[in-house]
Amino acid sequence: MTPSNNSLAFDAIIIGGGPAGASTAAILGEQGHRVLLIEREKFPRYHIGESLIPFTFGPLERLGLIPKMRASCFTKKYSVSFVQPDGKRSQPFYFFNRYDRETVAQTWQVSRAEFDHMMLDHARERGVDVREESSVHKLLMDGDKVIGVEVTEKSGRVYQAFAPITVDATGKEAFASKQKGWRMNDPYLNKIAIWTYYKGSKRGEGIDEGATTIAFVPEKGWFWHIPLHNDTVSVGIVAEGKYLTRGGVKEPRAMFEREVEQNLWIKEHLATGECTQEFWVTSEYSRHSKYCAGPGLLLTGDAFAFLDPVFSSGVMLALKSGVLAGETIHEGLLAGDLSPARFTAYGATMREGVENMRKLVYAFYDVNFSFKDVVMRHPEAGDLITDCLSGDLNRDYSQLWEWIREIAPLPETLPYGSPLQAAV
Repeated sequence: MTPSNNSLAFDAIIIGGGPAGASTAAILGEQGHRVLLIEREKFPRYHIGESLIPFTFGPLERLGLIPKMRASCFTKKYSVSFVQPDGKRSQPFYFFNRYDRETVAQTWQVSRAEFDHMMLDHARERGVDVREESSVHKLLMDGDKVIGVEVTEKSGRVYQAFAPITVDATGKEAFASKQKGWRMNDPYLNKIAIWTYYKGSKRGEGIDEGATTIAFVPEKGWFWHIPLHNDTVSVGIVAEGKYLTRGGVKEPRAMFEREVEQNLWIKEHLATGECTQEFWVTSEYSRHSKYCAGPGLLLTGDAFAFLDPVFSSGVMLALKSGVLAGETIHEGLLAGDLSPARFTAYGATMREGVENMRKLVYAFYDVNFSFKDVVMRHPEAGDLITDCLSGDLNRDYSQLWEWIREIAPLPETLPYGSPLQAAV
């Protein structure tokens, strides 16, 4: 199949305009490549996932977005703290005790509608052909190779676009991965989240105003409390479905309000505010793609892997994958080689990061585990835990895993992430 008069030819096609897709497109656009980005919705659009972790700074800096972030209205975030059900709160973990205060140690709590819109506009500024309110329902194939997509516009017009590489950046929907049967469940991490937004909720002052708070409820459930701008707080509960629906309770608001009573800090902080939005629900949190790439196809962001959100790693991993994908595709276009094998290092890098964060998430949910216990036994573990939680994920944490296994079992590394052609 080759381009015809009713079709368009590009160097790369990106499906999805979220952080992974927009960052991939921006990197390629700044290099002068012809890039088509197809986005189903009209931005700004709502999305959950507001808290950026410290090592998001690197990809944002590479994209040239730090000046825009510093000029934005987004709430500055300097720390995270943990609260027990009785309301006892840990001392804040200030990132500047470990990292440079002017760069990595100061991050942001963002409204994803505004942040993602900024990212998409940034790709446009880099010359990317962004087409919103357009959907991809079909991958165009030449044998086993993806050679383009079929696009349906809001008007109903259908056209075909062709490129030597198509990037699936469709988030949890994982359009291409699902079509190809690559989408794999995580063996354990399948929680339910219920969340909403409050105005006027109590928050800290000064550098503590933007602090993320993780507040525990029984049976390893937890609330997030994320202060946004405009006096808005994002707040949600994550737990096993059988815990949240105990006693036959099935209505999201009822489940949420019952859990508010299970943590004194959350109860007191929300008491000063008012719920201003609907209650959102999602489930089946952690999924992985068996492969990162196949002939003519590459996966980025949540389409590649989606982890439980307890440590807010999603946007950082999406941005990092987008930057790395864009740079790898650029090198491949220059070399005239976009074979799956070219993405071996990309897949290995992203899977290493996912697996390191995944181990901490598993430990967090174990009934016998606490970060405090690990650090009490091995004081040197504190810095390693901080680094991993902050998003410094591509390094050797084998010593930390040995120490954690003294308290709680950790999962084996999943055999995923290689390109299809390079997989054993």
